[in-house]
Amino acid sequence: MKVGQLGRFARVVGAVALCVAALGLVGCGDDATSGGGSANPPSEPEPPVEPPPEPPLDVPDHYAFESRFDAGASSVSYSGQTHRQILIKDLVAFISDLTEEIDSGSFSPADGDVSASLNYYFEFDSDTSSGDPIALSTEPPLLQATYGDVSTDKDLVSKLAGNDEKGQHADWSTEFRGWAGPGGESPEGLVRAFFEMLDTIAVARANGDVGLDPSGQPIPEVYVTPEGLDLKQLIEKFLLMAVNYSQGTDDYLDDDLEDHGINSQNAERASDTAVYTSLEHAWDEGFGYFGAARDYADYTDDEAAGSAGRPEYSSSYHDTNGDGAIDLTSEINFHAAVNAAKRDRGSSDDASTDYSKDAMDGFLRGRAIIHTAQGTLSAEQRADLVDARDQAVLAWERAIAATVVHYINDTLGVMETIGTEDYSLSEHAKVWSEMKGFALGLQFNPRAQLSGDAFVTLHELIRDAPALPGAADLDAYREDLLEARGLMGGAYGFAESNLAGW
Repeated sequence: MKVGQLGRFARVVGAVALCVAALGLVGCGDDATSGGGSANPPSEPEPPVEPPPEPPLDVPDHYAFESRFDAGASSVSYSGQTHRQILIKDLVAFISDLTEEIDSGSFSPADGDVSASLNYYFEFDSDTSSGDPIALSTEPPLLQATYGDVSTDKDLVSKLAGNDEKGQHADWSTEFRGWAGPGGESPEGLVRAFFEMLDTIAVARANGDVGLDPSGQPIPEVYVTPEGLDLKQLIEKFLLMAVNYSQGTDDYLDDDLEDHGINSQNAERASDTAVYTSLEHAWDEGFGYFGAARDYADYTDDEAAGSAGRPEYSSSYHDTNGDGAIDLTSEINFHAAVNAAKRDRGSSDDASTDYSKDAMDGFLRGRAIIHTAQGTLSAEQRADLVDARDQAVLAWERAIAATVVHYINDTLGVMETIGTEDYSLSEHAKVWSEMKGFALGLQFNPRAQLSGDAFVTLHELIRDAPALPGAADLDAYREDLLEARGLMGGAYGFAESNLAGW
């Protein structure tokens, strides 16, 4: 090898040695990345980005929430639910007045007239009747004078279980249970069967054919049948369950459908003109069917029940804003809210209940979660919302179940007077029919604590009519009612003192 070649060889060997020495730092060759190396040392992985903390939950005392779209405006809206609460109240008021109207001769119904009058409320037509006055009255007077002042395009029949099919957990045209007689094939069929029964006995009474009680005396009320059915109570209680309770628990507060109920969107306006999101509105509508005043938490149980308390609260409504009128959409307690307070005030000292507070706390907390999210709920907020829903709905259901127990006890109490001068068919029919009407509606809650089999057994025990004086199985029926009461106690965990005392 020549000296020149040796020099070049030495330079190459030196370069290779340098390359080997630096192997862990850089690659060899003309390209800095040749051989799969990297021009820069690997960087440390960046720590995960923590989501911003959720704002603290501020649960108000009253059901009041400002719109996030229109400053100063309330985002709370459930006037359609209030409209239906009023329709049920006014329908019942019509039935209450029917006896006097017929007996005084001011109303002599022909076949179909009473059914048509009941359908005025059941199938309410805003196009023809929105200007009609509301029958319900308060002192101070109502802020709203006509049905149209509350809402429009609302009726009862379209929201009856089975008719508003979206979101229903059962097909009520085939799965309705609890009534073996005429109309028992569906909720609407049962309502219309009750209407037809009342129509028939009203026409008969107008023609001088008055039904008789077991002692042979004329029955004072046109809506009480000789078989012991109080059609006013059956119609009212069943509508409260098949419309209000069904819609509240199985539609607006349910989570079985995408973009519906509490799965509704919370990111934008529900419509171009709405001041609320779809989720806010769905929750409000569930609250509207429960029927509490927005300051329900300020009422004592006596006041919410309409029984006693401060004079300005004691009729279960209150002029909260001091404008000299009662706003039907915010300042009055309707059916289920009143009923919950009644059961609380009647619970025993050693096992007192607070269904009214439990329900209101759930509704307030859920609405606060929705409002605080200011958009799509996080997974944690979503779980909290479901928990708040469960709290409100369970309290609602338990109050109704306790009411069934209450009227079982009342029915047993009336039966104790059979054979004495204190016995009254009217009272017997009233308390039995309230029991039956409420009990029929327990099937409409998809999260009912009472199983389907237990529900069927309950109604087998209650039957489709009470056992009246002279019945051969009076003692057996008493035992059946006691068994029904025990069944309810087992399903809902009611204390023995409440089972006996409600």
